[in-house]
Amino acid sequence: MYDVLVIGGGAAGFYAAIHIAEARPNTKIAILERGKEVLTKVKVSGGGRCNVTHAEFDPNELSKNYPRGEKELLGPFHTYASGDTVGFFEERGVSLKIEEDGRMFPVSNSSQTIIDCFISEAERLGIQIKTLCPVSGIEQIEHDGDTVWNVKVGENLLLAKKLLLATGSNPKIWKYIQDLGHTIVPPVPSLFTFNIKDERISGIPGLATHAEVVVVPKKKYNQKSSKLKLDTTSLTSEGPLLITHWGMSGPAILKLSAWGARVLEQYNYQFKIQVNWVPEYHKTGLLELFLKVKQVEKKTVLRTKVLDIPKRLWANLVKASNIEDTTTWPEVSKQQLLSLAEQLTAGVFQVNGKSTFKEEFVTAGGVDLKEINFKTYQSKISPSLYFAGEIINIDAITGGFNFQNAWTGGYIAAKGVVEALNTNLGS
Repeated sequence: MYDVLVIGGGAAGFYAAIHIAEARPNTKIAILERGKEVLTKVKVSGGGRCNVTHAEFDPNELSKNYPRGEKELLGPFHTYASGDTVGFFEERGVSLKIEEDGRMFPVSNSSQTIIDCFISEAERLGIQIKTLCPVSGIEQIEHDGDTVWNVKVGENLLLAKKLLLATGSNPKIWKYIQDLGHTIVPPVPSLFTFNIKDERISGIPGLATHAEVVVVPKKKYNQKSSKLKLDTTSLTSEGPLLITHWGMSGPAILKLSAWGARVLEQYNYQFKIQVNWVPEYHKTGLLELFLKVKQVEKKTVLRTKVLDIPKRLWANLVKASNIEDTTTWPEVSKQQLLSLAEQLTAGVFQVNGKSTFKEEFVTAGGVDLKEINFKTYQSKISPSLYFAGEIINIDAITGGFNFQNAWTGGYIAAKGVVEALNTNLGS
């Protein structure tokens, strides 16, 4: 009989197990991992450097980075947030550094540092790590007068007083949770790049610039999507935009994909976006600027980049405005300049499909937030069941926020489990 079985050998599972074992020595804990290795997502995160968290230390501001879970995480972040995560690793000899965009990585620049930290802590605390242990059944049974968890692993049955699920987006486990009476919000992809074929961005992959991107709302919705209340006001994003071989990526696009995850799925990933390559301008103001330049500049429009955008992008947009390479400012018409101002501030691009962002796949969906007590991360349906990480319907934009959700959930779930075990012992 285990005191606690943690299902899922990822970030949230390890963090929870370590905190339980630290707070309550001699607790019999095992982590069950279906794969050959644990912490595989930690390994590939941040291009192998592991984006541990984000340097946003205000709980109110931190919670604003979660398209699903913003309201629910406010309380938990007041209990445990980015500063606490930094402290956890510092105490264990792992120093973190802050990069310009706020992302935090181990000073070693290697995710292996984080993995080694977790595994050595688990071993020090006597936590059993069991790999190649796919769970094939979860149920509650009576045992010696107590209700306990019966977890089927292959042909073996494991008994546990408390169960902590940290399996991420695992449809099989979600099915078992549904059988226990929980509601699962259907999963849809989040954090993805946009597939766009367009002359205006062809031939310039790798080019990055600051831009504002807005999803153009569809006038007609199919029957499926008409049931969805579309909050188009939130489907706008500003930040670095990266042009790729297949379309557009970068923080501006990834943020938009996270906030728009459900709506864009309803659109079947076929929709239009409007891009403002110079967010400090609107069309009318830009036209006025161009008309002033026209009065004083003698060179060609192509060679006179009057705005702070990459040269190759300027050249593509000049061409898209039907302005010849040889056209000078005195020769260019007001209509052509209006067209260029439109291309720069309100260019419309057709998106046809999505691509996964590196290995950092994230899913929106999971256990319904209304069925979880966020003071303990405990199930409101089965009180000896706890959740942490992406198994619940919480996801974040890119930048270390998804890991912070795992650390916060793991820590608070651990506190809840310890309190419950101590109460049961009457101590």
